[in-house]
Amino acid sequence: MTMTTIHVRPGEGRHYPMIDGDHIAKAAVQDACGAFELFEVIAPAAPMAPPHISPWTGVLFLLEGRITAQVDGTTYDVDPGGVVVFPAGTPATFGVVGESARFVAVTSGDGAGRFFADFANSVPVGQPVEDAMEAIVSVTRRHSVALAANAFPSAPGPEPSRRPTSHSGVARP
Repeated sequence: MTMTTIHVRPGEGRHYPMIDGDHIAKAAVQDACGAFELFEVIAPAAPMAPPHISPWTGVLFLLEGRITAQVDGTTYDVDPGGVVVFPAGTPATFGVVGESARFVAVTSGDGAGRFFADFANSVPVGQPVEDAMEAIVSVTRRHSVALAANAFPSAPGPEPSRRPTSHSGVARP
């Protein structure tokens, strides 16, 4: 497999507007060593999305603003220049502290972009999470993403095979 150069100018990339911000796909890389995707995320102040369990690991590098990340029940305050790792199989979410935040997200594998595209096309932006729950559950199931058991009392929790893993690999402040 041959890797080719990718160059994306500021402001370019495919936009996926979602309930927790605009996810802008900047690069998807696959070579003999594996695959990863890179996104710029511009997130407004909004209620924290429900904790969810993804099949990919995500690395968040905060550029602007402040966020609070919750990973496997532990809360991290992240300032610009800070990093938090969301291990695959671990309940996680984030919320913006203040008006907005901008960060780079790198995800392992090649599934996050497909999930973001499907979510952006299926779940209306601006609708309260509770009102969009049916669409959210439908999209998450299609991509092996599960809502954490305590996200909403009426939402399905993780299946037994997707139970949370330990904190190992989580970057600590």
